[in-house]
Amino acid sequence: MAINRDDFEEAIVKIGRVTKVAKGGRRFRFTALVVVGDKNGTIGFGVGKAKEVPDAIKKALDDAFKSLVTVKLNGSTINHDIEHKYNASRILLKPASEGTGLIAGGAARPVLELAGITDIIAKSLGSNNPNNLVQATVEALAKIKG
Repeated sequence: MAINRDDFEEAIVKIGRVTKVAKGGRRFRFTALVVVGDKNGTIGFGVGKAKEVPDAIKKALDDAFKSLVTVKLNGSTINHDIEHKYNASRILLKPASEGTGLIAGGAARPVLELAGITDIIAKSLGSNNPNNLVQATVEALAKIKG
């Protein structure tokens, strides 16, 4: 199945600057964490590293399209509660009634927005490291049973 990248929206979750101290001085590189989704149940995330920010974002986007997963939605929410752990990050996702809105913070919010979920309660437990939290959220959504 060929995917059309134009159908997907992207969100930059985090851009980090990494410094390497070498003999000639400091060398800077950038890392980018990007989430892509079609707001209809398909999401993916990717990480890219490069000497310039736009290059890092481009690499992260390419990586994100390689890791697309499908989420089983129940209207504007999910079917059941789920708690998932990835490294030190834990995410708790609870379905919410129509009109509740997207109650989520940190790095979990763009993942849920781009998945097309508009009514959900999400709580980050443990580490709030964006890389781990995004991975935990994506894995939790992929584990939801239809």
